Amino acid sequence: MALKLQKILITDKTDPSCEEILRQGGLAVDVKLKLPKEELLQVIQNYDGLIVRSGTKVTKDVIQAGKNLKVIGRAGTGVDNIDVDAASEQGVIVMNTPAGNTISAAEQTCALIMATARNTAQGHASLKQGKWERSQFMGVELYGKTLGIVGLGRIGREVGTRMQAFGMKTIGYDPLVPAEVAVKFGVEFMSLEEVWPKADFITIHVPLLPETKGMFNTETFAKCKKGVRIINCARGGIIDEADLVKAINNGQVAAAGLDVFEQEPPTYKELVEHPKIVTTPHLGASTVEAQIKVAQEVAEQFVDATKNKPSKGVINPAALKA
Repeated sequence: MALKLQKILITDKTDPSCEEILRQGGLAVDVKLKLPKEELLQVIQNYDGLIVRSGTKVTKDVIQAGKNLKVIGRAGTGVDNIDVDAASEQGVIVMNTPAGNTISAAEQTCALIMATARNTAQGHASLKQGKWERSQFMGVELYGKTLGIVGLGRIGREVGTRMQAFGMKTIGYDPLVPAEVAVKFGVEFMSLEEVWPKADFITIHVPLLPETKGMFNTETFAKCKKGVRIINCARGGIIDEADLVKAINNGQVAAAGLDVFEQEPPTYKELVEHPKIVTTPHLGASTVEAQIKVAQEVAEQFVDATKNKPSKGVINPAALKA
């Protein structure tokens, strides 16, 4: 059944093509960036659809205030800023655009893998300070090393393919991907207990869920090969940050590359300022190409929904039947 959408509210900055596609599809669009929550609660009742990125927190009370709300679109992948359960209860569809930032996130991951291997950021900072400390930044080659990929979805697969070109052996785990599928893109499927002691580098590509929160902790690090390097461009909270700092300080973990944090912006100074942790401010999807793709995809999904076309990116399919 086609959704009857008339007015769409965009509350986070998106590429202008998003608004253009919506208007071309016959929808009225208002762009109101950085709305205080109190104002969002007042105006949301006037809209059939809401498009956000990661800035707007679509909480239960916001959804309940949206008396006419039928669909929430996330221009990006993660929906942890949206109360999906509350949306489902109210029959509101939640959509994301999982393919739009795949390449950008994969490339950022590969950049951090290389940066942690060769102390690139630390060497850069040292030289900027007028120092010449070559001996302090001894790195390791990627060739011949084993990369453990936790999460073999779109991004995990793209990372694996790229790092195989560096001569890395790729192993991985995903509860939803069979071993016979993983082998098709060059990844040897293993259980997590098998991955931990074999991987020289571990890259994380799973969503933040109750079962993945704090998944990487002191117990996990103890099972890993001594000197492992940890990369996270997925979601903050999957790694216990205090445990990571301890593991690096005691030598169990050699280094880490983090693009995401438990709290953003991060306030844990020991983590951000640690000399063996390369940190970037959630840049995984921060490319011109990714922003255009996610903006266009979410707009196209909204327009398609009005024409009863197959729904893409629906997070809560039960809401379609509500």
